[in-house]
Amino acid sequence: MTAPPRGPFDPCLDVGLLSPVRAGTPIEAAVCDQAWLQAMLDAEAALARAQARLGTLPGPAAVAITKAAEADRIDPRRIALAARDTANPVVRLVRAFTEVVASDAPDAAEYVHRGSTSQDILDTAAMLIADRAVRLIRQDLARAAEALADLAARNRDTVMAGRTLALQAVPTTFGLKAAGWRQLILDADLRLGRLLDSGLPVALGGAAGTLAGYLEYAQTAEGDLGGYVDAFVDAFAEETGLARPVLPWHTLRTPMADLAAALAFTAGALGKMAIDVQTLARTEIAEVTEPTGAGRGRSSAMPHKRNPVLSTLMRSAAMQVPALSTALTQCLASEDERSGGAWHAEWLLLRECLRLTGGAAHTAAELAEGLQARAHRMRSNLDLTGGQVVSERIVAVLAPVIGTAAAKRLLARATEATERTGRRLSEVLAESAELDGRLDADELTELCDPANYTGAAGKLVDRALKS
Repeated sequence: MTAPPRGPFDPCLDVGLLSPVRAGTPIEAAVCDQAWLQAMLDAEAALARAQARLGTLPGPAAVAITKAAEADRIDPRRIALAARDTANPVVRLVRAFTEVVASDAPDAAEYVHRGSTSQDILDTAAMLIADRAVRLIRQDLARAAEALADLAARNRDTVMAGRTLALQAVPTTFGLKAAGWRQLILDADLRLGRLLDSGLPVALGGAAGTLAGYLEYAQTAEGDLGGYVDAFVDAFAEETGLARPVLPWHTLRTPMADLAAALAFTAGALGKMAIDVQTLARTEIAEVTEPTGAGRGRSSAMPHKRNPVLSTLMRSAAMQVPALSTALTQCLASEDERSGGAWHAEWLLLRECLRLTGGAAHTAAELAEGLQARAHRMRSNLDLTGGQVVSERIVAVLAPVIGTAAAKRLLARATEATERTGRRLSEVLAESAELDGRLDADELTELCDPANYTGAAGKLVDRALKS
């Protein structure tokens, strides 16, 4: 079955028009319909090779099946349309693939999909897709983490306002903020890495999780099953590069739930960086700028604007993936030995989680590598409160001198006067009777300098970058 020629626009093609976060990124090709079709064919080919290794299928047939397993020889649209009659794409795919094999090697055609079932092929394909996609995501996370490490090191002592509940709280450093973004990305990478380290599993259970169909063919070929099941599952796992599960998992959906959790965390971690960048890029704050590019961030109506589009794309993914992953996790409640609906609901949810997270990770790497910190704006914004941003420190310093209660009363009056008059806090405090002869103007100016009250920020950055 060959694909019909396509014109300049295929009305059935999902080109990412409504999902720019993944459009054109590496993850898009890794999880597209063609990639899924190829992964299912890869599973079919691996199945034949595994059976051939154990003598239940002729070696030349396995070679022919593997050689014919090329997605561009099958029209995915026809498979999709036919799936409306079977509720999954594998049934029609097997028929089409058998025709392709028969055209190359007629004697091998009868061995396609031997003893198998649709869910074994589609679930194995899903794990192949996930394995390939997660590796791409981790590559981009590594890029982002490396860029953020450099950003944090260069801005280790770049003082800026720490903000709580949207308002300036106490000083911090941009280095510590960047180190925090990096730490979340490392945490996300750790979770994704654990999935690959433990191994995403092949699916091999047959019609109802008993492997009966596979065993029947093996019995016909050998007569003695012995340790055939273990050897067969091991061989299939080796041929795919995936892991061996303890049990068939047709309705034991731990692999999907694990993927959902790791992808949701990853998207959320990237979303934290995104929303911080959006906030810091506001006109009124202007402490960071996204990397520029031809036409990037342009408004269709306002020529003066350059919108923070990279962080916007990342945040859009962070808003979607947790919701999609919840729906994916919900499919754990699968009835009997094969679900009528829950299994089918997983496919698109998994793909969207993978490609949105992958798009966000690729965007995060670009953002981290080009993000500009504007130290002069950070310092300027710290001066907006006239020194009140260090009021916590002043209370701590004055408490041993005039008592804690008196220090708090003094600071309450002084900050009120600072707000009312626009004078600096150090100037107001220098005129207070309580401090006469205790602290002079120079000492108070030094105490009220935000750069002198960043706590352990620098050391925390150092520690984070050593991890």
